[in-house]
Amino acid sequence: MMAYLKRGSAAALVLSCTGHGALADLAAQDVWSDWRSYLSAAGYQITASEQMSGGTLTVSNLSMAMQIPEEQGTVSMLLDQLVFVENGDGTVNVTMPPKMPITFAMVDDQDEVTAVIGLTQSGASMVVSGTPADMTYNYTAARLGMGLDSLTVEGDTVPPEVASMTVSLSNVISSTRMQLSDKRSYDQDMKASELTYDMAFDDPDSEDAGVFGGSLQKLGFEGAGTLPLTMDTSDLPQMLKAGFGFEGRFTYGSGKGEMSGTGDGEQFAMSTASQGGAFGVAMDAAHLSYDVSQQQSEISLQTADVPFPIAVAMREVAFALDMPIAKSEEEQPFAFGLTLADFTMPEQLWGIFDPGAILPRDPATIIVDLAGKVRVLADLMDPAIAENLDQPPGELTALTINDLTVSAAGADLTGTGDFTFDNSDLESFGGMPAPAGKASLKLVGANGLIDKLIQMGVVSDQDATGARMMMGMVAVPGDGPDTLNSDIEINDQGQIMANGQRLK
Repeated sequence: MMAYLKRGSAAALVLSCTGHGALADLAAQDVWSDWRSYLSAAGYQITASEQMSGGTLTVSNLSMAMQIPEEQGTVSMLLDQLVFVENGDGTVNVTMPPKMPITFAMVDDQDEVTAVIGLTQSGASMVVSGTPADMTYNYTAARLGMGLDSLTVEGDTVPPEVASMTVSLSNVISSTRMQLSDKRSYDQDMKASELTYDMAFDDPDSEDAGVFGGSLQKLGFEGAGTLPLTMDTSDLPQMLKAGFGFEGRFTYGSGKGEMSGTGDGEQFAMSTASQGGAFGVAMDAAHLSYDVSQQQSEISLQTADVPFPIAVAMREVAFALDMPIAKSEEEQPFAFGLTLADFTMPEQLWGIFDPGAILPRDPATIIVDLAGKVRVLADLMDPAIAENLDQPPGELTALTINDLTVSAAGADLTGTGDFTFDNSDLESFGGMPAPAGKASLKLVGANGLIDKLIQMGVVSDQDATGARMMMGMVAVPGDGPDTLNSDIEINDQGQIMANGQRLK
C-alpha cells in the first residue's frame, strides 16, 4: 500500500505545500495554472471547470487521475471546489475542501483492490505570493489528517474492524518556495507540534490481529529539490538524468509507540520510546544517501515464549549510508556508519546465560565508521540491472576505517585503518580484490574476559590456550594492564605483517 500512497503524494504535495514569501503582483489564474502545469508534468490527467468573477477564480469538479502501469492500477483525486481569491496586495488566498479523497484502484496478487484515503484539514489558511516564476506559500492548519475511508477487495467492502488507519498532524506551520526556470526547484520547511497514528487489522481468515498506535512530538522538516518540467514518473533513471533530485530531513523531539496482537497463534505486545531522532534522505543522478538516528531508545517486548518482559535500552542508535548510483569509469566516494551506543538489557535476560553474574553488566557499544571509493559499473537505479546480477555492479578500490569500536562484557576493541584494492588481482586472496594498507588495533580486557568465560564453562582451557597463542602471534603488550596492540600491514606483494613479523 505504501507504494501506492507515494504515487498519490504528487497531488497532495501541491494541495498542501506552503511557503514564506516575497510580496509581488500575483493573480489567481497564475497560481492555478502553475498547479495544473505541475500536476500534468507529474503524469496526472486533469479535468476541471473554471469560473472567474472579479478577483476570484473558482475551480469546480476537479478530477486528477494517473495510470500506474507496473502496478496495474490508477490513482485519482476528486475535489468539489478550489477557490483562489486575489487579496489586492499581490497575494492570493487558496481555499481547499476540508476533506479531499484519494482513490487507489489496483490489482494485487490477482485481486482487485480499491482503497480511498481521506486527506482532511481544519483551521487551515494558505496565502501565495511572489511572481508566476517565483511563488511562495504560507500555510497553517490546526490539524492535518489522513485516514482509510474505505477498502474494497474483489467487490467486497472490508469493514473498519478488519482494517483501519488514521494519521494526524497538529498545529502545522509550513512554508515552500517554488521557482521556475529550465527546471522547477523548491525549498520547504515545516513544523508541527505532534503526529499521532492509529492502525489496526483483524484477519477474518485466521487468528492474526494487531493494534498499533503512537505519537511523535515537536516535528520538523527541511528540504529542497529540483523537478524536470516534463517527466515520466514511471521512469526514475530518465527523471534523474533530466535533473530530478531532492534532499530532506525530518526531526522530532520525543516519541512513543505501542503494538499488541496475535501472530501465528501467539500473543505479543511491544512498546517503544525515545527522546528524539532524525531521518534524512537525499538523491540525485550521482548518489543516494540515508541518515537515521534515535536518542535514548527503550524497547519492551513480551511474548508467549518468554515468561517476563524483555526490556532493552540504547543511548543512541544510528545508521548512515552515502553511495554513488551512476555508472562511471572514475572512482566515486562512499560512506557507511553504524552506531549502537550504551546498549543495556535487564538482569532477567542476563541470567539466562550468566546466572552467576560472572560477566560485568557494563553497557555495550558498537561503532563502525567507514569511508572509501568504488567504481560503479552500472546505473544502479536502472531496473534492467536486476536481469544481470551475475555480474557485480561495482568494484571496491579504497577503504578507510575511521573508527571501529566494540565494547562489551568488560573488553574493548578499537581500531583504524586504510587500504586500497587491486581488482585486477583476484587470486592472491581467494577471489577478493588484493588489499594493500595498514590497520592499527587495540584490545583491552581480552584475557580477563577469557578467564570469565572459562569460569562460566563457555570456553575450555584448551580453547583458551589456543586463543591466547593466536593473540600472541598478532599482537604485542600495550602500556596498560591486559592491553594488546596490533599493527596489521598488507603490502603490494600480498605479504601480511603483524607488528613487523611476517605472517604470510
